[in-house]
Amino acid sequence: MPTPNRPDAPTAVPSAALAAVEQADTAGRTTIASLVVQKIAALAAREVPGVHALGGGVSRALGALRDKIPGSGATSTAGVSVEVGEKQAAIDLDVVVEYGARIAEVAREVRRNVITAVEQITALDVVEVNISVNDVHLPGEEDEPESSRVE
Repeated sequence: MPTPNRPDAPTAVPSAALAAVEQADTAGRTTIASLVVQKIAALAAREVPGVHALGGGVSRALGALRDKIPGSGATSTAGVSVEVGEKQAAIDLDVVVEYGARIAEVAREVRRNVITAVEQITALDVVEVNISVNDVHLPGEEDEPESSRVE
């Protein structure tokens, strides 16, 4: 017999509450598209200080090109891939970090921010966020024009 002070003791669920849960489950079905989770994860990752961009070199170039096309949408999901089930999601991110940022801390904050945003907005359980840091952005790197070896 469980004692009332034990945290692992089962608690009784009022029948009215149980009926409300069952009714909500049978009232219909909500499906969340993977693109929705991708956009949320991309925005949440970009909010973290120290993140310069998402994606590898090729995906960033394609994302920049896509952003210039009118009507293509304002949020790029380059560098974000997701698997979405009925109740869970798994997220993979390719991140470019600013030079000087502590990569482990940036990754930890990105993971926390992405999990919080996706779980709060979608009510999906995020089971994992895998982060690949594939580049470091150096100061002034984009400002310098590529020079030719032959003049």
